[in-house]
Amino acid sequence: MSYSLKWDLEGIFKGGSQSAELAAKLQRISESLAVYKEEVKNFSPIKEKQEMSQLVSILDKTEEIEKAVSQVVAFLECLTAQDIHDTKADQLNGEAYSLISEFQTAFTGFTIKLVQIDEALWGELLEDPALSEIAFYLNEKREQGKEQLSEAEEALINALKVDGYIGWSTHYDSLVKTIQIPDTDKDGEEVLLSAGQAFNKMMDDPDPKVRADLFVKWEKVWHEKAPLFADTLNHLGGFRLADYKAHGVTDFMKEPLQYNRMKKETLDVMWDVIAKNKQPFVDFLNRKAQIFGKEKLSWVDVDAPIVTTEPKRYSYDEGAKFIIDNFSKFGVELPKFAEQAFENAWIEAEDRPGKRPGGFCTSFPETNESRIFMTYAGSPSGVATLAHELGHAFHSHVLNGKPFFNTEYAMNVAETASTFAEQICSDASVRAAESDAEKITLLDTKIQNAIAMFMNIHARYIFETNFYKERQKGLVSAERLDELMENAQKESYKDALSEYHPSFWASKLHFYIAEVPFYNFPYTFGYLFSLGIYHLSLKEGKAFEEKYIALLQDTAAMTTEELALKHLGVDLTKPDFWQAGVDLAIADVEEFLELTK
Repeated sequence: MSYSLKWDLEGIFKGGSQSAELAAKLQRISESLAVYKEEVKNFSPIKEKQEMSQLVSILDKTEEIEKAVSQVVAFLECLTAQDIHDTKADQLNGEAYSLISEFQTAFTGFTIKLVQIDEALWGELLEDPALSEIAFYLNEKREQGKEQLSEAEEALINALKVDGYIGWSTHYDSLVKTIQIPDTDKDGEEVLLSAGQAFNKMMDDPDPKVRADLFVKWEKVWHEKAPLFADTLNHLGGFRLADYKAHGVTDFMKEPLQYNRMKKETLDVMWDVIAKNKQPFVDFLNRKAQIFGKEKLSWVDVDAPIVTTEPKRYSYDEGAKFIIDNFSKFGVELPKFAEQAFENAWIEAEDRPGKRPGGFCTSFPETNESRIFMTYAGSPSGVATLAHELGHAFHSHVLNGKPFFNTEYAMNVAETASTFAEQICSDASVRAAESDAEKITLLDTKIQNAIAMFMNIHARYIFETNFYKERQKGLVSAERLDELMENAQKESYKDALSEYHPSFWASKLHFYIAEVPFYNFPYTFGYLFSLGIYHLSLKEGKAFEEKYIALLQDTAAMTTEELALKHLGVDLTKPDFWQAGVDLAIADVEEFLELTK
């Protein structure tokens, strides 16, 4: 089977950013929003259950508008990722976010009115079949409504967000488009690489000189524009802190924890367990440095392949087959879905100039489809990334048919399905190794993931925590941001590296995502949470897939702690569960150290 390296977006809206169908869709959303705003305005908190029809009507329209806007925003995200020069898509993105702001203003007014419904009547309403399935969502919104300001104040804040942190977030994308890294091609000719192309080559190339030379150029280019990125990060963070202050919030962790529906105790115990178990991973980094003939690894050596054998490369079709075959060992539904995604060209994988760096999966709720974006380079880590994004898509797939409100799962559990899918393929690669040399190479690739979760992402969390502490007192200079980042990396990596990446704060998209502050710890949560699930799947075999799907279907209908207790029988505020996950990763390190003695 030969699969397309380019995704099909024409099935969503024909004509890309010039689509008349897309323009008409935006117009219909605007018209629906006008009707919605009027209905919310005229809605009075109900006094009796017999009056609930208006409440149900507003919820139906809420779902309809949210799905329509999500469909458009997902499409525009795909357009701006596949072509960073698509200025029309940027313009339409601005229009879409204006509509989102209008909707959020109206919906905030609605949640404020939900608070005014009598507590006893509210409980009675949630028992009605029309609302019982979305009771968790409604309770969550009602609690948020209790923290809102007046309708007029919330309307003003939502309007300001368009040119506030959303504006600064999109400004970051504009800045990244200007990043070009000079390099030479195989014929010795000078070429300019996009940020995405340069990153792939810098982190994956087996030649240490290529990595080192490109890293110097990479740091230089990002540092040249560091003041612009510092302005962007400062104003994005500043707007967020001003929003918090207006709502009487002094703890900048309150929103990310609420967003992820988890307790601070859960987050703290997770990082505490990781911090106490870093020595094996330092031992791994030291052993890898020995293999490379170095005293310590530099930043770009951490993910570099250990070429004990000729590095295995997978064509795109080979990578797809490897993923589908190994998904088949887990169950029936996951491989069937993956094959559908490849056959229907839901994946943008081509390596070409003009693409945004990184990878993502986005869902289209009106058509029950997903699209995956990445730049596929054929390495084992590239195959793992592809499996990771397919896991995200599968998560959305199993929620098809559920109320839309029960599909809005938090980021920490969103990473569960993706990391689980990646783990299946990573383990399969190690098991299929035909020699110790090949197994060493594959274990290295697998352990790199644990290093990313326990060290790289921990550094991001430490940096962002310290940035917000300092940003509360005033602007943070580009030079100080470099210091904060390098200090965070040294702390997280236990000073095991010879060279760090101080401009990482500028080059990493995740620090600039407006909607989700602290876009870091949920990855580590998802990684360890999925390891626990994966361990159960190994015990129970293919029969486990049904339980796994049931867990995914509950991810937006309860808190993280409730989800773990219901489906896994564990208490996430205790260290035992986290230690078990870390132990699985340590076992890989121990095998690697034994094989490389």
